[in-house]
Amino acid sequence: MGKISLGKKDFRSKIHYAWYVLAACFAILFFNSGARYSFGVMFKPMIVEFGWSRGSISFAFFLNSALWALSLVFVGRVYDRFGPRWVIIVGTVFISAGYALISLIDSLWQFYICYGILVAIGMGGTAVPLMAALMSKWFVRWRGLAISLALSGNCLGQFALVPLFTLFALKYGWRVSYLSIGLIMFAVNVTMALLVIKGNPGDLGKEPFGYPGGVERKGRDQNSSGEVFKDLSLKEAMRTYSFWLFLIAMFICGSGDFLVTTHLIPYVTDHGISPTTAGNMLAWFGLMALGGILIAGPASDLIGNKIPLALTFLMRFLSFLLILNYQTTVSFYIFSLTFGFTYLITGTLIPTTLGRLYGFLQIGLLSGFVTAAHHLGGGFWAYMGGFIFDRTGSYQLAFILSALMALIAFFCCIFLKEKRHRPIEDI
Repeated sequence: MGKISLGKKDFRSKIHYAWYVLAACFAILFFNSGARYSFGVMFKPMIVEFGWSRGSISFAFFLNSALWALSLVFVGRVYDRFGPRWVIIVGTVFISAGYALISLIDSLWQFYICYGILVAIGMGGTAVPLMAALMSKWFVRWRGLAISLALSGNCLGQFALVPLFTLFALKYGWRVSYLSIGLIMFAVNVTMALLVIKGNPGDLGKEPFGYPGGVERKGRDQNSSGEVFKDLSLKEAMRTYSFWLFLIAMFICGSGDFLVTTHLIPYVTDHGISPTTAGNMLAWFGLMALGGILIAGPASDLIGNKIPLALTFLMRFLSFLLILNYQTTVSFYIFSLTFGFTYLITGTLIPTTLGRLYGFLQIGLLSGFVTAAHHLGGGFWAYMGGFIFDRTGSYQLAFILSALMALIAFFCCIFLKEKRHRPIEDI
């Protein structure tokens, strides 16, 4: 018996703790994504009950995204200094309370407070950028793949939970659905944060997975030629034109992401598609995002980030052209699958791109700042989608402008200088 027990212990010891952290991040994103994408599911039921306009509901999403974006910069600093555990716990308290309280609202201003403020504050501490930054610290070898696997929780959660929430909302109402979302997120996130999540391998006396011993890691990286590069601060990174090209591309990326995830279900149901089928489209959108990140992560390890980023925006440009010219069930499904494939690629590539360009010492702050721009663009454009619909009775203009912006982002990525940057004063 002793030998058997020792064998099990030896087997467990061979599993690097990085994989447990990855599994915890996967679980958090799985349930958080279901909550996030429930907004589109509840969109029309809330309009029916309260008589609100699409623009007014979309403004709640804009307020949410703007505060979420601003919180990411703060969260990035706190994460870099104190680690992720309490960031996740405090964020979860806010986000769970926000969703649970939505079940009690009876006016628009209450919805703005619950979803626009409370949920937004909480999302900063439980979102994709934090999990991606955490993976970047736990993995050296297979870093891109590890981020992809963790973020796949976001995709699978959307695929599994959006149809479930759709059926639940149709049977029990949107209020019970939001209350359930809040309770589930609280239980899962707090459990993972307390029992599994560790901010740095050093907290357990370990090195990151795949880390070659004997190389100094604090603040400097060494390339294959032996040249040592200093990690850049946010201020130093902002002095390079590559940073601004990347920032513009991510702002545009967010605008497309949030426009589609917020308005896809209302848009296709406007064309006679049933709510259940529309929910399935958004679910398959999420599953295709899994394919995208599982390809993008390993691809970035092999060929860099520039090509995957550029192809992402080219696919989006073509997807918007499709939806502008054809409005059928088949075209809606093709659009959902194609755009969904691109949806989380940038979530995988933001930390790896910034790390390759500027180093990983301040990756939480750098990723938080860029992702803040992403979410500001997303929140603003989701609101403008509703505003444009209220003024024109159609999403056509919103999709035309989105296609043009995707083309601009494509060229920003083409001209991105993908190499390790030095501080300007060192050049």
